[in-house]
Amino acid sequence: MVLDVLADALGATFKTHKARAMVAEARVRPGGAKVILAKPSSFMNLSGQPVAALASFYDIPPERIVAVHDELDIPFDDVRIKFAGGHGGHNGLRDMMAALDSRDFVRLRVGIGRPPGRQDAAEFVLRNFSSAERKVLPHVLQSASDAIVSIADEGYLAAQQRVNAPRLD
Repeated sequence: MVLDVLADALGATFKTHKARAMVAEARVRPGGAKVILAKPSSFMNLSGQPVAALASFYDIPPERIVAVHDELDIPFDDVRIKFAGGHGGHNGLRDMMAALDSRDFVRLRVGIGRPPGRQDAAEFVLRNFSSAERKVLPHVLQSASDAIVSIADEGYLAAQQRVNAPRLD
């Protein structure tokens, strides 16, 4: 959903790629950084091979990859940037790390919060958004899209300092 918002803002169109992914290429602004947006066609848990194939095809080192993923440990309406680290139980990240043979890539962590009560985490991440969440979702997706542009324009450290700064609201 984040990449759809970004592609729309950049006027980019997704096309089928032989790496089992939908891919769109664009510049974040005229003369700005080029981004390659990729949505693997595989199951999320098996996204590593399409990501690795695209990294090879476009000659992109792991440290220039930004993985956009849901994050249970962040409140629903929050977005965070992190570089490297573990997978934190996220099977899609685990598969990417194995396929890239590296943990050194940027993660754009889109908060979904913790499941209520004793609800299973796997069941929670696959559920539809609540009506209250759907009202906030466009703002969350825009914030995440803006974070990707900042990462491409300024690098992850500058973007991380701005995006991860405490909100005063």
